[in-house]
Amino acid sequence: MTTVRASACPACAAAPAAESLAKADLPKARVLLSVPEVHCAACISTIERDLARMPGVNSSRLNLTLKRLSVDAEHDVQPADVIARLDALGYEAHELDAGTLSMTETERQGRELLMRLGVAGFAMMNIMLLSVAVWSGAEGPTRDLFHLISAVIAIPTVAFAGQPFFRNAWKAMRAGRMDMDAPISFAIILTLGISIFETLQSGAHAYFDSVVMLIFFLLAGRYLDFRARAVARSAAQELAALEVPRAIRLDGGAEATVNVAELVAGDLVLVRPGGRMPVDGVVVSGQSELDRALLTGETLPVFAGDGTMVSAGEVNLTGPLTVRVTASGKDSSLHRMADLVANAESARTKYTSLADRAARAYAPTIPILALGAFVVWMYLTGGDLRTSINVAVTTLIITCPCALGLAVPAVVTAASGKLFRKGLLIKDGTALERLAEVDTVVFDKTGTLTLGTPAPTNLDTVPDDARRVALALAEASGHPLAASLAKGLRDLGLRPAPVSELTEVPGYGVEGQWHGVRVRLGRPAWVGAQAVESTAAYLSLGQATHAFTFTDQLRPGAERVVDMLHQQGKQVWLVSGDVPAAVQALADRLGIKHWHAEALPQDKAAKVGALQDAGAKVLMVGDGLNDTVALSAAHVSISPATALDAARAASDMVMLGRDIGPIADALRMSGQATRRIKENFWQSGIYNAIFVPVALVGLATPLIAAAIMSLSSIVVTLNALRLK
Repeated sequence: MTTVRASACPACAAAPAAESLAKADLPKARVLLSVPEVHCAACISTIERDLARMPGVNSSRLNLTLKRLSVDAEHDVQPADVIARLDALGYEAHELDAGTLSMTETERQGRELLMRLGVAGFAMMNIMLLSVAVWSGAEGPTRDLFHLISAVIAIPTVAFAGQPFFRNAWKAMRAGRMDMDAPISFAIILTLGISIFETLQSGAHAYFDSVVMLIFFLLAGRYLDFRARAVARSAAQELAALEVPRAIRLDGGAEATVNVAELVAGDLVLVRPGGRMPVDGVVVSGQSELDRALLTGETLPVFAGDGTMVSAGEVNLTGPLTVRVTASGKDSSLHRMADLVANAESARTKYTSLADRAARAYAPTIPILALGAFVVWMYLTGGDLRTSINVAVTTLIITCPCALGLAVPAVVTAASGKLFRKGLLIKDGTALERLAEVDTVVFDKTGTLTLGTPAPTNLDTVPDDARRVALALAEASGHPLAASLAKGLRDLGLRPAPVSELTEVPGYGVEGQWHGVRVRLGRPAWVGAQAVESTAAYLSLGQATHAFTFTDQLRPGAERVVDMLHQQGKQVWLVSGDVPAAVQALADRLGIKHWHAEALPQDKAAKVGALQDAGAKVLMVGDGLNDTVALSAAHVSISPATALDAARAASDMVMLGRDIGPIADALRMSGQATRRIKENFWQSGIYNAIFVPVALVGLATPLIAAAIMSLSSIVVTLNALRLK
């Protein structure tokens, strides 16, 4: 017997289904983070395996090359949760704006080049298999069939894979100029045309394999050059993506998470400890300390209280702050810095490489020679089209600027390998040429000439009880000096004293109770101690006070690189956002005569610009956001691997190790590399002077021309390998 129940109203009956549908339609969260400290495959497995166990995380993928982590999660997983999880693993992370890093036209061009390269490679291998049979002695109908099959493969391959060269050549010719792609395009089209003609006439020779192979190797070089340029162009994009995409707005005491783009001047935002400032503004309540190292280069955190001006990108360290917005989004200081970087990069990309300058002079003569050869041979042979086209194609192939195109990449590849073994990675193809012209070197201080990590210097002079109390207090603080002090004391084998009622007072320090005595670690005025001249943290222990002094450690090789640069006749500058006393002390220690302190990002760029306006060619070496504009504006730039993503992206070269000494080696080797490049140009010119007349008088075939052209490329490559 079937039980019939009364039906509820349709809306009520549909409610469970609607609820399920609503849950199913909730948008998934896509969290994109920059993780600058990852460096190996073990980091990838550690992070991805740990995040797989995190509730709400569906998947994660870490890109080691970009040092970028993408996390797909449920809608209730916040970026702060993932950042905290990574922090527990020992990895610093910053949220990136996924919209800012969406695929651009530049990335689409890269994918297009790679796709065409793959098609050309696949076709080249298949045509080579057919050519082997022809080279082995196939004749008559068998040879004609293999040539015909090769043509069927080669024609669509050339039409598709050769488009980058054809488009560039067409644009150049429409503009009334001739670039390197024009003779390359002519050689490809005419070689393909004569191969088709020979195939239809049952000729013994066709050059489908040569034309597809030429496209493949040219595309390979074009793609590698594109990747180097794309990385160099990404600095402004990385800077913009570092802007905090969301903020906590206070509205009548209630907290609401909103997009930064929705904030307007006058809004109140809450910035919790550990958070990055999303806007420019003024602190209206709360006390804390701000880490401005990435923006200004200041070694120590600065106090923030009522009335303190803050900028987007600064990190709030110890206490919550309520900030009244003065500028946000595109009007913020961080976004203006990104605009400065983009402008500086655009100016630097106007530099023309030696290869480009040579091509401008050389390329227009190639089609003129080939056309002249065709006309003359048509006249001499009484209109023999086959012979005239063969001579014209042979001339084009022999004069094809492949060796000229290899002259620079071959040297850069050889020099890159040698410098890589010394700890320097070259990102830009023209970096070595520009580095050879450098006569002035500008260094940042914190994180560049120094390691940016303060180390205690007088632990042995402080009584044991004071050190143990200081350890207990330091372990309760998130201040960088406290962390360094705690590490130094633990390394001595000390254990913390039994300090109770530990409390961190934002902006001042940490206090607690020890055997009924109030103890404090922090600022001198708060502790009741007399300030010393050097960087220090102060401890009050009853009536006694102690100062723990710190010094920033020199980066290995700093003294050697400055000495070697002076020996090479370079002018050396130290430009830092740190206080004058710290900058002067380091300049005196390293023997640097020229220094500038308390420099803002725009000040550093202005100093580089002023030096270059005076005729200097400047190498900028820096690591922070405050250096990014100057790195982009300099004639050539280098950053450490530990630098922020944006600084590394803005640089032409990256220093892989802790030792800064290889910078001097790079300057020396750049001169050698430039000499090799010029030698390659001379060899290419001599080659053309010898073999072009041979082609013009009809003493070579297109096949011989292809062999001679390959020989010239080999000679250029062998000369480049002398750098090793």
